[in-house]
Amino acid sequence: MYPSAQMFWNAMLRKGWQWKESDIQPDDMDSIIRIHNSNNEQAWREILRWEALHFKECDCPKLKSFRGDATKYTPRARIRRALGYELPFDRHDWIIDRCGKEVHYVIDYYDGGKVNPETGQFSLMDVRPAMDSWQNIFDRIIVAYMRF
Repeated sequence: MYPSAQMFWNAMLRKGWQWKESDIQPDDMDSIIRIHNSNNEQAWREILRWEALHFKECDCPKLKSFRGDATKYTPRARIRRALGYELPFDRHDWIIDRCGKEVHYVIDYYDGGKVNPETGQFSLMDVRPAMDSWQNIFDRIIVAYMRF
């Protein structure tokens, strides 16, 4: 979850990120890593809020794996785009180990403007269970009702 600057730089190049020479240099990676780690920590806190629905079942969920795919938009992101909103600049799929049960979460990352110098935050996140199981769909209904 906490890549080194070199690991992050290599991953960005591997994913085909292209910059002009004046845009981003390897030396800029420390700041980018700080922002990346802050975003991951915020995403984890949001996932733990969802996982609190299952505290009796599992009081210590763990991150099993995660994967980013900025080109694979969620249905919600596509609907928002159709309504005139911007597409997310990134998407992550996180697999959580809920005491032996794998649970899939999706995270859409939207541009939130300038970086908050105190927290390193700059993105807005839409964190939720993927709609790939009846339990996840039920959780989303419950949370929507509680937020209403």
